[in-house]
Amino acid sequence: MARPRVPLLSRERIREAALTLIDRDGLAEVSMRKLAAELGVQAASLYGHYPTKDDLFDDIATGIMSHVDTSAFDTARWDIALADWARSYRSALVAHPNFVPYLAAGPGRRAENLRAADAVHGGLVGAGWPPRYATMIGAATRYLVMGSTVGSFASGFADDVQVYRDRYPHLNQAHLLRAVADEIDDDSFELALSAFIAGLGATYATVVGAG
Repeated sequence: MARPRVPLLSRERIREAALTLIDRDGLAEVSMRKLAAELGVQAASLYGHYPTKDDLFDDIATGIMSHVDTSAFDTARWDIALADWARSYRSALVAHPNFVPYLAAGPGRRAENLRAADAVHGGLVGAGWPPRYATMIGAATRYLVMGSTVGSFASGFADDVQVYRDRYPHLNQAHLLRAVADEIDDDSFELALSAFIAGLGATYATVVGAG
């Protein structure tokens, strides 16, 4: 029997093609019809694997979130565990910034999101943080991580010095930023994360120490 010219569909192949489209064209531009064309099949062929586009996106979200490591909350001090989680979280998201708005809607009922939220909350409460503070710390860390992945500050500058030199004297080196955008973005995240955790340390001494 001759082999089919088009590779058989699988959930994995559909997810990979969808994420490639999202990375390239943006979340809003992806439809089941466009995805089917990319795969060389009819749109109806996709629905046996994913009844809706949200089902597909939820599966992509699960795959991304499965790379987020919260294990440090089982063994490390809360501030070290929080930093490890934040770095792992950012690493999982930064490769797919166009998908971050979908993840930003909250954990919903996705098991991987809820697993991470449970581990973080449990680790913080176990370290002495009141539950309300643990919730806010988890949320604030999430804001920090997601904000650092949805776009690059440094790469948003033009590499033409004349754009800035005459009108914006304090930005006379801004044209150099694009060339080191990844470094600037990574270092900026680390600066924000370390300042955030240092501030939490002072709060911890007040809130937990007082308790």
